[in-house]
Amino acid sequence: MFIKSTLAVAAALVASAALAQVPAGYPADYQKLIDGAKKEGKLVVYGATDSKATQPLIKEFNAIYPGITVEYNDMNSTEVYNRFISEAAAGGNTADVMWSSAMDLQMRLASDGHALKYKSVEASKIPGWAIWDDQAYGTTFEPAAIVYNKRLVDAKEVPQTHADFTKLIQQPKFKDKVTTYDIEKSGVGFMFMTQDAKENPKFIDMENAFGVAKVRVQSSTGTMMERISSGENLIGYNVLGSYALVRAKTDPSIGVVLPKDYTLILSRVMFINKAAKNVNAAKLWLDFMLSHRGQTVIANESKLYAIRADVTGETTSADLIKQIGKDNVKPVPVHPIVLQFLGPAKRMAFLKQWKETAGKK
Repeated sequence: MFIKSTLAVAAALVASAALAQVPAGYPADYQKLIDGAKKEGKLVVYGATDSKATQPLIKEFNAIYPGITVEYNDMNSTEVYNRFISEAAAGGNTADVMWSSAMDLQMRLASDGHALKYKSVEASKIPGWAIWDDQAYGTTFEPAAIVYNKRLVDAKEVPQTHADFTKLIQQPKFKDKVTTYDIEKSGVGFMFMTQDAKENPKFIDMENAFGVAKVRVQSSTGTMMERISSGENLIGYNVLGSYALVRAKTDPSIGVVLPKDYTLILSRVMFINKAAKNVNAAKLWLDFMLSHRGQTVIANESKLYAIRADVTGETTSADLIKQIGKDNVKPVPVHPIVLQFLGPAKRMAFLKQWKETAGKK
């Protein structure tokens, strides 16, 4: 009798320990998801977020769910899309989770049927504009910024609006000294510029100003900031503010402006591959990324700006909205509406106009 009762207590303790792994407030049957993920033991993520910013998230995820190896593949936004498409078409192994700053490319994949429909237990904690059909989720709240060299651009010259920027870069001093994304090669760069075309009533004037300045285009934020810091370029446009604001804290040459007329807000879109091999682990990862714990890491360690309003820290949506003003924050919605410029005809027309105005040498 004693042995049986002891065994029963031991069994109860084991069961209790297992149930303790379910995050507070989650349904009890979430344990089945955790058990399934542990059996899979692996998660493959394709992302356009720097590995340095992703590592704290992987570390925290592993602290909650040990035994699940996260294989993170860091690529630029266009590579993320192209690699997934080619692997999926070939029927081979590919990502379980897709996470990219190129919101339009992510929405194309999701709306084309590649995303698993999964209602995250954290869905109610993020803005409605950041969720599409329980398939695609926005995870961050990152501003598009104007970045300049503080040593070489006088404080009086620093533009505060898009109109200021348009006027400034036409000055002789800025010829060959302005940089932005190569919108033909950068998915996020193309998306930002097409959103500008919608928000800025004088977008064509800005395109022409880029042409006057003989804009220098790059495929990554890092390259743009290096060239601005060194003085090779004086000012950069539509630079990812999350990366720029972090760099500005340690690089005295870097200055950052969040335009006062409107500031575009990007949210890195995440979805689970409908054909994911490690589907349970993928669901855990998505829920973690949207959770208060995951978002706190995003805000304080990854520095990517948490999308949840209840998160405090150095880089949060609440602080950004307070800084820019609610009416001037323009989030790009996680919605197929962002696809309007991705159709071959519209894309070619937009690029043609860009080359004839901004791209003229």
